[in-house]
Amino acid sequence: MKPPDLVVVRTFTTPIAAELAKSALEAANIDSVLQADDCGGMRPHMLLARGVALMVRAEDARRAVSILDAA
Repeated sequence: MKPPDLVVVRTFTTPIAAELAKSALEAANIDSVLQADDCGGMRPHMLLARGVALMVRAEDARRAVSILDAA
């Protein structure tokens, strides 16, 4: 089984903002995943460089962006 193609729909500067956006997508039945490179929380300052990426399936991207824009 081929894994789904994921695309980044938004990047956030804080994990809290990313979690809130993820919750909005979950309420609309859009599966999403967060990706952050902060060494498992041991180096939170690393989020300043790359942020927290919110990713969805490619086929859900357009709908996800419209939900995030409306929020």
